[in-house]
Amino acid sequence: MKKFLIGWILLFPATIILAQEEPLTFEKAIEIGLERNFDVKIGVNEAILAENDIRIGRSLLLPTLDANNIRTYRREDTEQTFVSDPDVPRVIDGAETRTNNYSLVAIYGFSMDAVVALQRLGKLAEVGELEAKVTIENTVAAIATAYYRLVLEQQRHNVLQTALELSEERVNIAKAQYDFGRASKRDFLAAQVDYNADLTALVTQDQVIKNAKVNLNELLAIEPNKEFVINDTITIRENLMIEDLMDNAYENNKQLLVNQRMQNVAYLQLRELQAQRLPTITLNGAYNNNYLRSEAGFLLTNQQDGITLGATVSWNLFSGFSLNRRIQGAKIQMQNQRHFLDQFEIQMQSDIQRTFNVYENSISLLDIEKENYQVAVENSDIALDRFRLGIANYLEFRDAQVNRLQAESRLIEALYNIKETEIELMRLSGRIYFQNPYEKVF
Repeated sequence: MKKFLIGWILLFPATIILAQEEPLTFEKAIEIGLERNFDVKIGVNEAILAENDIRIGRSLLLPTLDANNIRTYRREDTEQTFVSDPDVPRVIDGAETRTNNYSLVAIYGFSMDAVVALQRLGKLAEVGELEAKVTIENTVAAIATAYYRLVLEQQRHNVLQTALELSEERVNIAKAQYDFGRASKRDFLAAQVDYNADLTALVTQDQVIKNAKVNLNELLAIEPNKEFVINDTITIRENLMIEDLMDNAYENNKQLLVNQRMQNVAYLQLRELQAQRLPTITLNGAYNNNYLRSEAGFLLTNQQDGITLGATVSWNLFSGFSLNRRIQGAKIQMQNQRHFLDQFEIQMQSDIQRTFNVYENSISLLDIEKENYQVAVENSDIALDRFRLGIANYLEFRDAQVNRLQAESRLIEALYNIKETEIELMRLSGRIYFQNPYEKVF
């Protein structure tokens, strides 16, 4: 845990501030998010608290030592009658009595259930650290998804911008043809309507980009109106293998490791209860220094100085069967934790398999969309040339233009879908947050 926190401090030594209109790379987005995201901060603090519980548990195995000093003073009017002279009472006005007591008291209690409890706290501390890492991985995945969603929306904006430029060129051609009497006003107005529709789509896309930036800013824990520039493309990996992903998941999936640790915790909880059947040994020792001075009574002064040692062995013989019931409940809880672990393993395997199926299908669709996009661009260019020459009407040109827009939109959507499934596969396999000098976080 200490190494984990030290590494955390070294990784983020200073506060990162995103300047207005500053370029935001993917690596910097991850860095800012890990430093500022509140879920990450809370997760790290929870891990620190779990580590602190271990220190508290260790203190229970150490002896306690108390130092005491008691001073008393009494002033009383005293009348005393002694056996030796019962007829003559002794009267003392303002008799003073002073006592002074120094003591050092040490107590040490040992029980096996405390030792097992300390082991259980150690496993819970490991769970706390793993859960903090789960939060970090989920945050990285969320930031990555939001970042590449913004890249997708910007690329879609570029597609719509290209479509608008084509529509503007069509309006200019239609107007020129109308001015020279080669086309009807209806063709010119139809071109104007299509141009306005494309302009509306572009303006709407501007709003989509603004909201995508707000979503990313929220994950980075910065102001929603903070502006930045992203000049990035969606890059994908096409070498993922299901066998490697499964193997990595069993070794590195933090949630799986959490469930494994919780099974250990349930086992130690059972042992802790069973250990309560064993005797408890308590050792105690004290050093005392007492001094008494009194002006009345048989004892005028008294000085005591010495040590006291003792030991207590306690063994619970009967507790109303409550301990037996608690042990029985702990056994059931241990069985349930085993079921939770088995259930999560099946769920993890299913999630990886489903996501990998989508990943493979998206890879196949990408090749189709690439080819379709090239055909659509070529068809659009031919339709534009034919429209300039007056060979094709506006319906043929618009149809080719829409086909190109849809083909390009599907292409970048396919790229994003692959990236999204890639992020999820990396998260499920526990590989989303490793450092590789030749790759990005993924």
